[in-house]
Amino acid sequence: MADTTLRTIDGDGHVVERKSNILDYLESPWRDRARSTGGTFVLTPYDGIDRNLGGKLFKGTGHTCQAWLDALDMGALDAAVLYTTVGLFLGMVNDPDHAIAVARGYNSWLSHELCQPSDGKLYGVALLPTQDPEEAAKELRRAVTELKMCAGMLPADGPALLGDTKFDVVYQTAAELDCAIAVHASGSLMGQSLDTFPKFIQTHTMSHPISILRQFTSIMFQGVFEKFPTVRFGFMETGGTWVPWWLDRMDEEFEHRGADEAPVLSKKPSAYVYKGGNIFFGLEAEERLLGPTLDLIGEDLFMYA
Repeated sequence: MADTTLRTIDGDGHVVERKSNILDYLESPWRDRARSTGGTFVLTPYDGIDRNLGGKLFKGTGHTCQAWLDALDMGALDAAVLYTTVGLFLGMVNDPDHAIAVARGYNSWLSHELCQPSDGKLYGVALLPTQDPEEAAKELRRAVTELKMCAGMLPADGPALLGDTKFDVVYQTAAELDCAIAVHASGSLMGQSLDTFPKFIQTHTMSHPISILRQFTSIMFQGVFEKFPTVRFGFMETGGTWVPWWLDRMDEEFEHRGADEAPVLSKKPSAYVYKGGNIFFGLEAEERLLGPTLDLIGEDLFMYA
């Protein structure tokens, strides 16, 4: 008889990186350069916001395998899928070589120090540099085949639009490897015209949704879902109840101008999101319209963090 036991998995866990953890995994000349700067080398830009309110919102260290195994026990969870935190800002790095080096160093650290010692309880999502899609595809292949990671993540923030055909090499690699691609925002005010807000509570309310809606729209209308129907896509940490509303807006736009401006699509946008499909969303348990949303587009398309 087949084992029908359901596993409870954290679909969007975040490690809290320390720069010192990753420096040892940076490749030359970046490792030597980082060590010679007297601590001023930064992995990615930082916007200066105190996200933890002086420690009030700090949930734990999150940068060791044991810390995460303890968290799983506390939460009665079987496993967790781990994402970067500092690396969510990687799309804002201007220097492609810097971005590639940080992604490779982070992925090696996450795999070797957290996931591999976890006895199959921690699954790593590889950080991919949007500055160079060809290198991102190479890193995805290394991460999945050598580091045994389960997926790749493209940062939602920064100048890149992920529907651009130059990213097709990443999606084609994901199809060949049968692995997922996640899109995750940083929750930053940088580069989104949100720096006029006086308090981070206002910025953070808007930043995740704006970045994810921007990339979801780009990926949809550029025909990525049409061209790569077997690739599993995840759109993270924006909740789920926006999806029917946004699909309605996209369907209306497609009706009026889809033939001219989204010719790759063979059907209306909402038809690409369906129960049993390949497009997934991270939800929040407190969303009041979650029930109707699950009824509309399929309860199996959502992940819980």
